Amino acid sequence: MDELRPQDPSRIGVYQLLGRLGAGGMGEVFLGRSPGGRLVAVKVIREEISEHPEALARFRREAATVEAVRSAYTAQLIEASLDAPPYWLATEYVAGPTLRGAVQKGGPFPPGSALRLFAALAEGLAAVHVHGVTHRDLKPQNVILSPQGPQLIDFGIARGLGQTVLTRDGMAPGTPGFAAPEVVLRNAVGPAADMFALGATLAYTATGRPPFGSGDPAAVSYRAVHEDIDLAGVEPALAALIRECVAKDPADRPDPAAVIARCAVDSALAEDSHYRSLPHAVAATVPGDTATAPLPGGGTGQDEAGALAGPPGPTPYDEPHRRTRPARTGPRRSLGLAAVAAVLAASATALLLSGAPDDRAADGGPTDGVEGSRRPVTTAPAAGPPDHIVNDRESQDRWTLSDDPAQAAHGIGSCDLSGLAMDSLPAGLQSSVSHTTGSDTASVTLRPENAGEGKRPAPYYVAVGVRPPHGTDPATGRPTRAESKGIGFTSKPVDLYSRWSSGGTLTFRYPDDFRAHFGERTVDAIPVGDDRGDWTVVLYHVEGGPNRYTSVVCNGFHA
Repeated sequence: MDELRPQDPSRIGVYQLLGRLGAGGMGEVFLGRSPGGRLVAVKVIREEISEHPEALARFRREAATVEAVRSAYTAQLIEASLDAPPYWLATEYVAGPTLRGAVQKGGPFPPGSALRLFAALAEGLAAVHVHGVTHRDLKPQNVILSPQGPQLIDFGIARGLGQTVLTRDGMAPGTPGFAAPEVVLRNAVGPAADMFALGATLAYTATGRPPFGSGDPAAVSYRAVHEDIDLAGVEPALAALIRECVAKDPADRPDPAAVIARCAVDSALAEDSHYRSLPHAVAATVPGDTATAPLPGGGTGQDEAGALAGPPGPTPYDEPHRRTRPARTGPRRSLGLAAVAAVLAASATALLLSGAPDDRAADGGPTDGVEGSRRPVTTAPAAGPPDHIVNDRESQDRWTLSDDPAQAAHGIGSCDLSGLAMDSLPAGLQSSVSHTTGSDTASVTLRPENAGEGKRPAPYYVAVGVRPPHGTDPATGRPTRAESKGIGFTSKPVDLYSRWSSGGTLTFRYPDDFRAHFGERTVDAIPVGDDRGDWTVVLYHVEGGPNRYTSVVCNGFHA
């Protein structure tokens, strides 16, 4: 848990705020104390998106869901204020690490412990489903491991079984790698989709690896739809049950009661030796308070925050452009986002909601189209980045559409990673590229790992390069017949961590935020529709002046 910042409120409603539990694209979570001394988790919707109809509807739906679902597996709603800003809700505070945090720190669960957790989470889903609600975003970071057992959190996209869909056009709910195929392809949500997410969550619990690999959200979702789950090394009986839960056809998946029966547990999860060894509630001093309170064990921020630890977002433990299948050998290649599969970018809704039109970069200047937020700078560099990087070299990074017809049909392609300076890449950086067939635009999103948790890291300056299939005439700015050789059109360099306290996501809009810099000459970026073929998108680490930069991530799309 972090101390309150100067701009944070000291009180919400009747609750005195004691510290920050976490933050995400939609809201912030504080530890609060009632006048009688009860600890609560207070979730406040961000001011910059509180007037967004979809975001407000989602927040109100979360409050209604938490109020309706009365279960030992969910934190109970205590109070909510949803009629006027600031909008907030308070639930009982649940101390304990998230399942993701527990696996990251303690490793995969032993088979017996995983089976007991499987049964407990299935019972939790049964308790949710009996109220006519589907969770729709079950994943390791939405499970709190309290001393008494698991708690399901973050019902921000949950809904009644009969309710209509409330998402942006073309965007599926859930999280890549945990969202079921029917959710990704058709936005068809039901109890069976929760069972798929349960199986994927247990796969992560048993292996410590993302169930369908990592990297670009679209590539992860493609694998969830078309490929087998990663269960290498999992005990056979447990693996068999997980495979049934993640069956591609929802009709082939078991219901919660069948999973509980198959697990056949003979003791409580709270009595399991591995579960009891996890860092549950420990005594710690609350920042700014003289009393002690049960706080999450050993962590800070969203992933160790207890109940309501922030809204769903992009998969937080993915590494860029890597699959973590242990049997995979040979050169690693990145999977790009499909031009015709923008629907697979399930995390994009949260990313697009996270910015505000008057945001500023870390140095206090305009972001030149890069979304950011107003906040104090905790680590300021002695000198900022250059205003641009120069197109003064031949680039070896090139994205091409897959030769596999099935993957090509979904716009999947790859880059040769041999030329990338990946040793300088921040761990856990998430990146994605989206382009819709026939559109003249594209967007690139970046999100550093653990954004909003702890102290903001030292600046890491990045610029994004978007290279058309063919070269550009410096005099006219029009495509030539020759293959593109340079770095293409580039964004203004910006600190990767400039949005650290508000979710971390940077969004670059092509062509609006991009120019090509040839010495003294600057050329505006061309629309995507002006040059058909394979477009390459490269993330550059900017280490000094406009000529000092290295490529660290390669991606792309087909237009």
